[in-house]
Amino acid sequence: MGTHRRPKPPSRARIATLGMAAGAVSLLPTQSQAAPKPTVDEVRKEVAELYEEATAPTEEYNGVLARQKKLQAEVDAAQDRLAGKQQEINELREQIGPLAAAQYRNGGVDPTLQLFLSGDPDDYLEQAETLGRTTDRQAAALRAFQSKQRELAQERAAAGRRLEDLQEARTKAKEKKDEVQAKLTKARKLLNSLTAAQRAEMAAAQDREDAAAGTSDTPATYNGPAGGRAKTAIDFAYAQLGKPYEWGSTGPNSFDCLGLVGAAWRSAGVSLPRTIKQMYDAGRKVSQADLQPGDIIYWYNDSQHNGLYIGGGKAIHAPRTGKNIEIAPVSSMPFYAASRP
Repeated sequence: MGTHRRPKPPSRARIATLGMAAGAVSLLPTQSQAAPKPTVDEVRKEVAELYEEATAPTEEYNGVLARQKKLQAEVDAAQDRLAGKQQEINELREQIGPLAAAQYRNGGVDPTLQLFLSGDPDDYLEQAETLGRTTDRQAAALRAFQSKQRELAQERAAAGRRLEDLQEARTKAKEKKDEVQAKLTKARKLLNSLTAAQRAEMAAAQDREDAAAGTSDTPATYNGPAGGRAKTAIDFAYAQLGKPYEWGSTGPNSFDCLGLVGAAWRSAGVSLPRTIKQMYDAGRKVSQADLQPGDIIYWYNDSQHNGLYIGGGKAIHAPRTGKNIEIAPVSSMPFYAASRP
């Protein structure tokens, strides 16, 4: 029969080691707990808020682009004027050149004195008259030269100021673009964080909302009462149904809301401003009761969102990132005003 020996008690070092290990094990569940992922509804809500926040800087960006285009045209025109004035100065310099050369050869002696001291005093009066005419032409050339130099200096200064304004506009446009892109990037990351099943659930929820709101991005052909330029604009917009919304895009494969309205009316030979506010200010205002197909609808305010009225209480518009160009009831968003190009 074997002996039963009592085991040795653990040493202090072993006790400390075991205690630390037990403590570490007790902490592991707490440390490994990740922050709960947002639900599909939470993602949809945050994405919608980000898209909404991107609206204001989008309009500002479009406004800066319009100003930048105007400034660029002014800079180009100023450069053309500078080139013309420089050519005029070069031609005047060639005219003045012989006078300067003659003065250099004569040691700077006045031409009249040179004539008086010449060896042909009998011809003095005749030559003096000719010299007077020559001197008058030279003086006129000098005055013209000085005037053109002043004009050139003024043009250069004005062109410099326009270039500074243009650079400032470009910088501001980049800032606004970066601001919008940051919000859109954050929205994309949120959407990409969803599983395939969650994205399908989100798409299904969007489809249910669209059906309830009476919206559709299914390709269709316009057969309403519009005629003339309005029909041309609406036909163009109908041809874009189902194409994706893309921030800042004016076609042909994607559009933002302003890009769609502008391109539609441009196809009918009507040029519209590049910002919603400018478009609103430029158009003839019509009441909701007097809407006609082709009129421009403004929702929320005069600078946020617009589309084309197609009749029957409906409009065609490019809604937002993540959606396609669609037909929707005018009442699907808060109606603000309408204008007629």
